[in-house]
Parts: sequence; structure tokens; C-alpha cells
Amino acid sequence: MSQSHLDDLYEYVQERCLWQFFSRSWDREENIEGVLNQVVLLWSGKEPLRSTPMERLFYADALPIVSDVKSRFEWASKIPAEEVSFLIDGLKTRLTETVITRSTNRELSHHLY
Repeated sequence: MSQSHLDDLYEYVQERCLWQFFSRSWDREENIEGVLNQVVLLWSGKEPLRSTPMERLFYADALPIVSDVKSRFEWASKIPAEEVSFLIDGLKTRLTETVITRSTNRELSHHLY
């Protein structure tokens, strides 16, 4: 995995994906995990999970991401399936650090939510 590939994905998600900015930390974590797990499956050519309403929601968010990333970034179509998972794990870590761990939004962990 190239650091520049991770940077490309991170910038794309920060610019285009609102699901990472939900109002509670547990909701952000759930969306980061759920959507990006579906991205891994779709990008790797595996069958996505769609048996529950949440899995279908994550699938609906992941589908345009994979399509858009593959059309925007030349390297995305050439990356081996086993590297996709590693790349997305790095993206999950970076997103979690940015939008949850280092967030100064006090509503994320407010006791009334």
C-alpha cells in the first residue's frame, strides 16, 4: 500500500462522504466500519452484505464510492484484492482518529445522547 493511495482515499472521503460526520461517536464508528467494510467487498469483487436494512444502507453508500474511486484514480483498478483490505484498514484508522478521537465536538460524547 502506498501512502499516496491512502492520502487520495482520505481526501476523497473527507470531501464527499457525509456519513463520517454523524452526531454521535458510536454512530460515526458504525458508519465508518459499515460503509468501508462494504467498500472492501465491492472493490475486491466479492458479494456485498445486503440481508439487513443497515447492510443495505452501507451498501448504498459504498457502491458510488467504489465506482467513483476507480474512475478518479488510475491506481485503484490495478490494486490487488488483498491490498484493498489493508488500504481500507488504514483509511478506517485515519478517519477514526480525525472524526472521533481528535474531534473537539462535545456532542459526540454528551451524556444526554
